[in-house]
Amino acid sequence: MAIRMRTQWHTRGPKSIEDRAGVIGFNIWKIANEAWKRMEKEGFRVGGDQQVVALVMEMVAFLVQIADRMVYGQLDEAERARFINALGGHLAATVENNMFDLFGPGEYRKSLIDTLNARGADYAEFEFPGGAPSYAALRYLGDKMAEAMAGTDSKWVIEQVIEIEAPEAVKTIRRLVHEVLGIRLD
Repeated sequence: MAIRMRTQWHTRGPKSIEDRAGVIGFNIWKIANEAWKRMEKEGFRVGGDQQVVALVMEMVAFLVQIADRMVYGQLDEAERARFINALGGHLAATVENNMFDLFGPGEYRKSLIDTLNARGADYAEFEFPGGAPSYAALRYLGDKMAEAMAGTDSKWVIEQVIEIEAPEAVKTIRRLVHEVLGIRLD
């Protein structure tokens, strides 16, 4: 299933790395939500909105890692830091807005930033040959998504994530980062 990515601006002129990170962040949120929608259509059920949020957060953290791996070595370190910080900030604002609508007031930004930092450290242990996640990285994502679905009938979630959701999301994020930042695909 193809997701329509928004990669064009309606205004002319140069775009900052922060502007580009905002476009990528907007689309990461869409990709992560689409992965959950596909899983739901395949019959995966969760216990409530908190579990859906946890699933989406795991996919968001994974996609941020893919984007970071793509820009590593293609942007200088200062630009890369600006990009990742702006991407995290944009996603934190998106999460805060969506969670406020679902659950009311709360400290949602910190939760996402903490997840991004923790998963960034975890994914740093895995190889991403040619910019693609190794089986171990995919398995880790599957395990985290299965943990988020604890207490539900989720015995096939790891396989769904490894074989279908993650590869589709990786393909989409790679195309997106390429189009928005002009990063070459290895």
